[in-house]
Amino acid sequence: MSTIRSFEGFHPVSLKQEGDDQPSETDQLSMEERDPGKDPEPRQISRQTSVTESTLYPNPYHRPFVSRKYFATRPGAIETAMEDLKGHIAETSGEKIQGFWLLTEIDHWNNEKERILLVTDKTLLICKYDFIMLSCVQLQRIPLSSLYRICLGKFVFPGMSLDKRQGEGLRIYWGSLEQQSLFSRWNPWSTEVPYATFTEHPMKYSNEKFLEICELSGFTSKLVPAIQNAHKNSTGSERGKGLMVLTEPILIETYMGLMSFIGNRNKLGYSLARGSIGF
Repeated sequence: MSTIRSFEGFHPVSLKQEGDDQPSETDQLSMEERDPGKDPEPRQISRQTSVTESTLYPNPYHRPFVSRKYFATRPGAIETAMEDLKGHIAETSGEKIQGFWLLTEIDHWNNEKERILLVTDKTLLICKYDFIMLSCVQLQRIPLSSLYRICLGKFVFPGMSLDKRQGEGLRIYWGSLEQQSLFSRWNPWSTEVPYATFTEHPMKYSNEKFLEICELSGFTSKLVPAIQNAHKNSTGSERGKGLMVLTEPILIETYMGLMSFIGNRNKLGYSLARGSIGF
């Protein structure tokens, strides 16, 4: 079971009218500075070739001003979040942290939510972090020994769904779908969903650091062995449960999707600079 707690420059240009043969003040000064004993030599104008460099970091298709809109990319924000969560874990459980990631959670109604994920030797922590106020708002703790299934694949939707998304993701199960109530299934604000779905954060290619902490494959490579070790060390009914890692489509069962359409287009699930409000 999981537990949730709230918590370039300008150059001067001389203008001449047509038929004006008088030298400008700038030309007169340059003529006076020349050596009178030497004949003037014609000057050659060289044009510097334009070179466009394509680098991996940042992404050539990524605009820097767009990344600055996300408060998570601002200097010191991620580091502050890491220190806050490290301190919280040290005070509460003392578990050893194995990794830290910034991903996007997609809930059962296809809403995107910015999340920080931590893997310790016993627990998966999903944190809703306010990068504006630099504080943890909500923390969900899921024992690794309760995780029994991981699905990797592309997102799929019902044929009649009006709001679909492209891409791939990861879904983690810790409960049975058959035991999920009808109310929690169709309630967009339900916190009793027995799984969590993640995809890569949109700022993955903003710089090298974010390429590392926003990579879904890096998160998976740490999570799977951590779960396997937790199962080996578990006792009671969870012992010998095992972990299944499957490659299959990830179903998001939404149809109208009006709420997710508005929220995802406006990035309401992210700590984002919205601009000035008013006139």
